[in-house]
Amino acid sequence: MSGGGSIANDGEAAAGGGGGGRGEVTFTVVMSCLTAGAGGLLLGYDIGVTGGVTQMESFLQAFFPEVLRKMSSAKQDAYCIFDSQVLNAFVSSFYLSTMVASLVAGHLTKTLGRRNSLLIAGVLFFAGTLLNLAAVNISMLIIGRILLGVAVGFSSLAAPVYLAEIAPARWRGAFTASIGLFGNLGFLMADMINYRATTMARWGWRLSLGAGIVPAVIVIVGAAFIPDTPNSLALRRRLDEARDSLRRIRGAADVDAELKDIVRAAEEDRRYESGALRRLLRREYRPHLVMAVLIMVFFEMTGAIVVAIFTPLLFYTVGFTSQKAILGSIITDVVSIVSVAAAAAVVDRHGRRRLFMVGGAVLILCQVAMAWIFGAQLGADGGRAMPRGYAVAVVALVCTYTAGLSVSWGSLSSVVTSEIFPLEVRSAALGLGGTISSALTFMQSQSFLEMLCSFKYGAFAYYAGWLTKGVPIESMGAVWAQHWYWKRFVKLAPAKQADGPE
Repeated sequence: MSGGGSIANDGEAAAGGGGGGRGEVTFTVVMSCLTAGAGGLLLGYDIGVTGGVTQMESFLQAFFPEVLRKMSSAKQDAYCIFDSQVLNAFVSSFYLSTMVASLVAGHLTKTLGRRNSLLIAGVLFFAGTLLNLAAVNISMLIIGRILLGVAVGFSSLAAPVYLAEIAPARWRGAFTASIGLFGNLGFLMADMINYRATTMARWGWRLSLGAGIVPAVIVIVGAAFIPDTPNSLALRRRLDEARDSLRRIRGAADVDAELKDIVRAAEEDRRYESGALRRLLRREYRPHLVMAVLIMVFFEMTGAIVVAIFTPLLFYTVGFTSQKAILGSIITDVVSIVSVAAAAAVVDRHGRRRLFMVGGAVLILCQVAMAWIFGAQLGADGGRAMPRGYAVAVVALVCTYTAGLSVSWGSLSSVVTSEIFPLEVRSAALGLGGTISSALTFMQSQSFLEMLCSFKYGAFAYYAGWLTKGVPIESMGAVWAQHWYWKRFVKLAPAKQADGPE
């Protein structure tokens, strides 16, 4: 067995002993990554499939014939084609159930374990996808989407934590970042399947909504065979099982030193587990509470969810056919994947604040430019056809917007929120931020199509307005302690107690 990043058979590595110290990636770790990655893929797929299928003729004919009639009407206001409360409910029910599930997923992931949470998510993914595939009425569609939302609530928490806890130290960053990559691949997979399914006259929508069964099966089968993480088992005081799991993951017989570190971390986690929310409400943590809210609000109000869900609908609105609208969405998916990779390469070199500011400026310019194009070319009543050159410009602006989002708010908001909060309130602040994020996502997915119909091109100006209100968040401990208002609440902690980047 060679050193470095080789893949070793678990049994051989354990017989050799000490393998985990050199950073080998064992077969168990590879299988665990594929299982957790499939969960990330499903997250991206179930979000990405929505925009394409909701403008697919076969789907609309089966469930939303009134929207199909508006698409065929020459006198229809282009802004209002997809304005339907029932269609909004189909889209937003997914995010409502995700929000509810996120409220309990953290506790259940701790009590049941990371692996069991992934297994639950896989079963729910399978059930929800199967229900959507076999749907004969809107109720079946919405119930299926609710099950998928609950599955995402579990997997979006369990998968990244699972990967972080099984990864060798030298590979931990890459393993954790792979969840975002798998999510973007899920978006791309959804749009590519939608691109083919939109040409199928009667059952194309069933292919789009049902293709998620394959990664769901991967999650179920994988979670049935992979071990739970040593950290999760130690947190539940199952130390013998934690040792066996660590030996299997590291492929080494002697894991006592690493196990001691894990047990120590579990004890520290239990010490801060109770009363975290009450601590967050104390006077000295008021700035952290404010930032937990503001960071998620500003991120959600960048319009990111609109791009993630409704890109094909926007492209259809400016005059592209259904298939070409999905092709445009595929292009933005590729841009997003490349931009996420670029963000990983530049974030530590250029710093969080600069990327936030540059990315925010790009987002503002793109939103303002889209507002101008929509207003000038579609008109206030949406009655004019947009010239093809301007329609192509909208695609280019969405791609630029996606790139700016991916290298700034899209990739950094979760990183920064985990960096600025002290350990004693971190879990509560992140949980609160996640709940707020899910609530805002639900509100936007429920209201955007109606807002587009009512505000017309002003919908893009609305998001641009939010982007002008960004908040600098780097080195927040020193900032709060020196700020003219927050200093009355915060005293800068001694250096040895600092928790976060220097």
